[in-house]
Amino acid sequence: MARASSASTVIIAALMLFSMFFGAGNLIFPPMVGVLSGTNFWPAILGFLTAGVALPVLAVVAVAISGRSVRDIGNHGGWLFGIVFSAMAYLAIGAFYALPRTGAVAMETAITPLLGWESGGLFNLGFFLVALALSWKPNSIIDTLGRFLTPALVGLLVLLIALASLRGTRNPGAPSAEYASNPMVTGLFEGYNTMDAIAGLAFSIVIVSSLRTKGFGPGAPVIKATITAASIAGVLLAGIYLGLGYIAQTVPNQQSYDSGALLLADTASATMGTAGQVVFSTIVILACMTTAVGLITATSEFFESLVPRTSYHFWAVLFTALSIAFAFQGLETVLSIAVPFILFLYPPAITLIFSTLLQPLVARFLRFYWAYRLSLWVSVAWSAASVLELGAWLEYSPGQDVGLGWVAPTALAFIIGAVIDATSTKTKN
Repeated sequence: MARASSASTVIIAALMLFSMFFGAGNLIFPPMVGVLSGTNFWPAILGFLTAGVALPVLAVVAVAISGRSVRDIGNHGGWLFGIVFSAMAYLAIGAFYALPRTGAVAMETAITPLLGWESGGLFNLGFFLVALALSWKPNSIIDTLGRFLTPALVGLLVLLIALASLRGTRNPGAPSAEYASNPMVTGLFEGYNTMDAIAGLAFSIVIVSSLRTKGFGPGAPVIKATITAASIAGVLLAGIYLGLGYIAQTVPNQQSYDSGALLLADTASATMGTAGQVVFSTIVILACMTTAVGLITATSEFFESLVPRTSYHFWAVLFTALSIAFAFQGLETVLSIAVPFILFLYPPAITLIFSTLLQPLVARFLRFYWAYRLSLWVSVAWSAASVLELGAWLEYSPGQDVGLGWVAPTALAFIIGAVIDATSTKTKN
């Protein structure tokens, strides 16, 4: 059994976590942020990094500090919220969106440009069967991803970014309408589209269990190792995102592109010729594969714990089959289904992350009960009303025009709940 102090194990875990986060959207979104933000690149990429790096890292830390699963910290909103929210989160990042997206993106951005194949049936079948095989033994995922697949992925990404940076000169254009008026908020919502804040809540169960199998004991050792691994993964993610956004601004006629995948493919071809096309396709397939393995593992482990009479392998096969079926519909269909899920789940997910992180800081004199419940219920209600467009009254909340109207009422509900909790504590004393 590995020693709990092993730095190499933590680094491998960090690489594993990076690879699970860095999937389809993480590759194609940053270049378009670079192109569309133009001269407003820095506030835009800062917004993107907030949602695409900071929130996922904080999500992993929140679960690690609590020492429990997503369902357990979700129970802060009541047992029903704990079950429904966690199930929806895993389904959204699993078979209903992010998992089939990995196959669809790999097909449309790696295989079709390189080989000219138009039908993705056989490819998706093979892709997901390989992902299923790699995730068949969940205890070995830290070695599968951290030791082998991720170093290859990172190496190819660094090679592409370095060569493109050396060969091109940064020449940002004028920002698009959205990035001209609200660059940071627009970048923030592009970061939302990675769904990594929700994935961070889900992936935490994988990294914690993997570290425990490597000898990290419960309590402080596994918490410290998880936080360190998440921080390393976050720094690596931020560096790659900055690099991808930067090289997008070195591409001639960059604003003629409407796809980050096509832009990167042309960049790879321009810097390395035919070999560049192969390198780019390999990057896409590796990025999508590592994320698919992580998603199958995390989702199957969760539903096995939710329904103990079923096995991990049953859920792994089921979600793989569903992903194949959804991936056959194509990337656009998958994305159209996903948008309402993203918009609905993010407010309660962010509320849960920050309230969970805040509790240890005030635990000596205040225990949250109503602060959790009121803030989570309000965030869910506001999020549902916004997605369903139920009433013009929503516009009275600050930030609603940019999709952040839920923040003020949720914060107010949290404060009211905290006052009730404080009053109740004094009364009991």
